[in-house]
This record gives sequence, structure tokens and C-alpha cells, in this order.
Amino acid sequence: MNAEVIIVGGGIIGCAAAYNLAKNGTSVLVLEGSENIGNGGSSRNGGGVRQSGRDPRELPLAMYAIKHIWKELSDMLDTDVEYYQHGNLRLGSTQKHRQILEGLTKRGAEYGLDVRMIDGYEARQINPYLSEEVTCASWCPTDGHANPLMATMGYYKMARRLGAHFISGEKVKELRKIKGAARQVVTESGNVYEGDKIIVAAGYDSRFIASTVGIDIPMQPVLLETLVTEAAAPMFWQMLGTADADFYGHQTTHGSFVFGLNSGYEPYAKPGKPFSSSIAASAACRGIMHYFPSLADIKIVRSWAGWMDSCADHVPVISTVEEVPGLILACGFSGHGFGISPAVGLLLSQLALEQETVLDLSAFRYNRFS
Repeated sequence: MNAEVIIVGGGIIGCAAAYNLAKNGTSVLVLEGSENIGNGGSSRNGGGVRQSGRDPRELPLAMYAIKHIWKELSDMLDTDVEYYQHGNLRLGSTQKHRQILEGLTKRGAEYGLDVRMIDGYEARQINPYLSEEVTCASWCPTDGHANPLMATMGYYKMARRLGAHFISGEKVKELRKIKGAARQVVTESGNVYEGDKIIVAAGYDSRFIASTVGIDIPMQPVLLETLVTEAAAPMFWQMLGTADADFYGHQTTHGSFVFGLNSGYEPYAKPGKPFSSSIAASAACRGIMHYFPSLADIKIVRSWAGWMDSCADHVPVISTVEEVPGLILACGFSGHGFGISPAVGLLLSQLALEQETVLDLSAFRYNRFS
């Protein structure tokens, strides 16, 4: 099968790009290596839709997505993505935490973001379930959270409805050039697909796939783990984080709480599909109860783990590649991809169609590492 644009990777980035391309009448083929769409980081993240705490290079993408897309996304995709825009509290309890939060807040405010430092009293006015341990916090009222599973499914369903083709269980083995340009995608099953443009948005696997045409993206896999609790009555709708990044999370529409963390167990994780650990779970729970003692008796019902593609400078590569015309990279999102995915999907479609992009992508160019 041939298409004008072939997308390698069926996560939310690939699905969002497929939706935007199909909406423009472009023929699109999405190849997903696993049997399930969104089986990587797109279904294994905490659901944060935040601007605060981001690298200044990423901030325009996050601000654009929140201002122009997230509020309309459920209607656009005919799917309730469970988007809540009730702010983000990043919590602290020590002087060191205050210094970290003040630095993050200052950087965000310098770029026009509505974010400010507040004391423990004001934090408890926003969220009365916080403990007295909270002495400071950063507060961004335009941040929020959404459901990664529903958002990914929404993009997938709508892209298909608009004519995009998806093939799952079709693991890409290599890219091939014809007359110097990326044209063909070869899979482990022996199939060869040809397109005018090839977008590689396959998480950490993007590094291997791009290397088959001589391109290397400096990134490493980092293990993230997530806990899900039983459902509780609605308590609060803010997105939560901490100065030390020891956990982050929110309460869902269903009533359960979703809390994520970076355990640091990468060297000990099994190859392939990772599993969460009891050690990380208990450590996260101690941190959560430090700030939210009222959650102490809520039961954890499941957990999961996933790999994120951590780039060398912790911001993604969203870029054409001068050495390989026709190749477009979208990887290295470093655990920050979900919230900016609606903007990235739009930008990738504009790159593939050789249109002027709505945002400057020079900070995400591939050749910044050379």
C-alpha cells in the first residue's frame, strides 16, 4: 500500500498527525508495531495538560495547544477526552523546594504564562485537602489534565473516519532512500510501503528506525510508573505535582486517582514491556500521604509502567532532516508529549504538506545536536 504520507507510530502524536493530514484530504498510512494503538507512552502517562514547569522552548507549543485546541478537542474528535482546566499546583515544603519553584515560576512568567508563587495558606484555599506540610506552591490556573486513553482513541477514530489507514502489528525494520530521499518503509513481515513523506513518531524506537538511514537522535529510555486508586467521591480537579517531582497526578472523571513517578529502575527493568515495582509504589505513597493525609486509606487497585523517550536536552525533536529529504522526526518528548500532542499533530501535518507552520520549530530541529 502506498500513501502520500506514511506515519511510523500509532501513539497520540502519530494519530494526531494522521487526523490533521486526513482532514486536509491527504492520503495517510499509519504503521504501529504493537497490536494495539497507543500502546506506548500515549496510554502510560499521567494525563497532564500543563504549561508550568516546562522548558521555555516547549512553552509556546503548550500554550498554543491549551489556547486553541484542548477546549474544543472533545467536539473535534466526537469523543469525551475528559479535559479539565482547573489549574496546576506544584507543591513544596522546604526552602530548597521554594527555590526550585521560584525558578520555574520566574521562567514561565518571563514568557507570558499566568503562573505565580503562593504560600501554604493560599494553596489550601485552592485545595483544602492539602496538609500543613505544604508551605509554598506554584499556581498556574490555565493548566489541567485529560484522559490519555480517550484522547488517543479520539484521534485514532476520527482519523479513520476521515480516511486514514492504520495497520497494527506491523513493526518497522528499516527505512529506505530512493535517489537520496526517504521513500520506503520496510516491516518485519516483509511488506514495503512507499510514500512521499515519512513521519517517524515511534517513541524510543524512533532512534533505531532513523538510524537505518544514517540519522541518530540522542535519547535514552526512562521508566515511568503509575498508580491507580479505587474510585472516591469528587475531591479536587487540579493537576498536582511537587518541587522534587516525586509524584504527580489528579483525580479522574471516574473518581479514581492517577499518580505517576519516575522510579529510576531503568537498569533493572525487563526488556520489552516494563512492569511496575512494589518498591516504587510504596515510595510514591509515602510522598502522596505527606501532602494528602486524607488519601491514606484509599486502596490502590492497579499500577502500570512505561518507557519514555528522554532526549539529551529534554525537549523533543520535531523536524525535517536536511540529509534525508522526505523524512520528518517527532520523538524525544521526554515525558512531556501528551499535553502538547494536539499542537504537534498540527505542526507535523504542516511540515509534511510543506506549509508554513503556525509556530517556530527552530528550537526542535534535528541538527541542533550537530
